[in-house]
Amino acid sequence: MKEVSRRNFVKLGVGAGLGLGALSLAGCGGGGETAGSTSEGGSSSELITVGVINNDPNESGYRTANDNDMKNTFNEENGFDASFAYSMKNEEQITSANQFIQNGVKYLLLSAADTAGWDTTLQDAKDAGTQVILFDRVVDAPEDLYVAAVVSDMDAEGQTAVDWLESQALDEYNIIHIQGAMGSAAQVGRTGALDKAVESKGWNLVVQQTADWDAETAQQITQSVIDSGESFNVIYAENDDMARGAVAALDASNITHGVDGDVIIMGFDHNKWALEEVMNGNWNYDGQCNPYQASTILEIIEQLEAGEEPGEKTVIMEEGYADATNCTQEYIDENGI
Repeated sequence: MKEVSRRNFVKLGVGAGLGLGALSLAGCGGGGETAGSTSEGGSSSELITVGVINNDPNESGYRTANDNDMKNTFNEENGFDASFAYSMKNEEQITSANQFIQNGVKYLLLSAADTAGWDTTLQDAKDAGTQVILFDRVVDAPEDLYVAAVVSDMDAEGQTAVDWLESQALDEYNIIHIQGAMGSAAQVGRTGALDKAVESKGWNLVVQQTADWDAETAQQITQSVIDSGESFNVIYAENDDMARGAVAALDASNITHGVDGDVIIMGFDHNKWALEEVMNGNWNYDGQCNPYQASTILEIIEQLEAGEEPGEKTVIMEEGYADATNCTQEYIDENGI
C-alpha cells in the first residue's frame, strides 16, 4: 500500500534554506540540452544532474509560478546542473525525457502533459539508473517506475468545487463546462467530479468543451452559447484564464455574474488577480492548486543522496478554495500566485 502525506502551501524563494551543501554531491556527467530545453548549470562533476520536464510556462499563471519555483531551486547555486524542457504535447515531452536519460541525468523530474504513455520511458529511466520524481501531476504507470510523486489531488480539487456548487442550492443547474487540455491530470480530475454530479444529480450540461487552458478559446465557447440563446447560470472553468475569457463574453453581452448576478463563475488555480475577482464579488469560487512543489522535491533528493528512502511515496499538496464569502486581502497575500 502506497504511503501518502499532505504538505502545506509553501513558497520557496531563491536560495532559501537549501541543505544540499551538507551532502557529498556526486554527478554523473553533464545534463546537456535538448530541443526546447534550457540549462541552468555547468557541467561540473560536483553538481547533481537533473532533467526537468514541464509544460509551457506561458500556459497559465499557475505554470509560470511552478516553473519559477523549480528554477529557483534546481540551479548551480544550490548544487544542481539542471536542464529544462517544455511542451504541452506528450510525445515531445517523451522525446526530451529520453534525451535526458541518454545524457545520464541522475534525476528526472516530470510534470506530464498526459497521464498515459509513460511506461516505456520510465522503465528506460529505471534501467539506466535515472531516478524519476513526478511533480504537479500523476501518470498512469506502475509505482515502481518512479521513486516519489509530489502532486496535487486533482480529483479532490474537482470534488471540492462540485460540493461547493451543490451547496448553493440553485433551483436548476445549467452549466457551461470549459475543460482544460484533454487527458491532463488536472482536466481528468476536475471534469470527473462534475461528470459524476451531472449524472447523479440531474444537472444540465449546456456545453462541455475544451479550451486547452486558453482564455480566448473560452471566450469563444461562451459567446457561442450566448448567441444560441440557450439558458445557463453556471460557468465551471477548469483554470482561471479560461474563467476570465468566459467572463469577457458575459461582459460583452451585459450578462451579470458573481454575487447577486445571473451567472455563477468558478475557476481554479488561485492567481492573485482571480482571487481579487472573488473578493470583489465578480466571481463566486476559485479552487486552489499549489504550484510550489520544489522544496518538497528537494527534501526527497536530499534523502536519496544520503542513501535513504523517501519518507513518503506520494506527497499530496494541501489545497483549499476561496469563495466570495470568505476571500480577504490577507488570504490573497498568503495564498495567491
